[in-house]
Amino acid sequence: MSTATTDGIRVTVEPTYWPERSTPESGQFAFMYKVELFNEGKVPAQLRARHWVITDAQGHVDEVKGEGVVGRQPHLKPGERFEYTSWAMLRTPFGTMRGTYEMERPDGTRFEARIAEFALTLPHALH
Repeated sequence: MSTATTDGIRVTVEPTYWPERSTPESGQFAFMYKVELFNEGKVPAQLRARHWVITDAQGHVDEVKGEGVVGRQPHLKPGERFEYTSWAMLRTPFGTMRGTYEMERPDGTRFEARIAEFALTLPHALH
């Protein structure tokens, strides 16, 4: 799990291995992750874009960029939260993810809310 707060926007991510979508014998390890964005600040913000950096255990890096998340660009007033679930595929039983959300204030100013790095780990893979 990871948590980071940038300019009043708290981003918490909770990853889970997804065995139903994984085929380890083919080098496919699927991981779901639940994201919660919470505006603990005093100014509204809208999520405009995402940028993920996904790194597997062999150092292979995939970057994912795009507008919004799960087809949405949520507005967060102070005290509001938005949750969604997504997933990623790795070629190794463990790796990491990190990234940013591009946020926009009502006055048009933009900032990047940090997504702190978190581990994607096949249960018992590191023991």
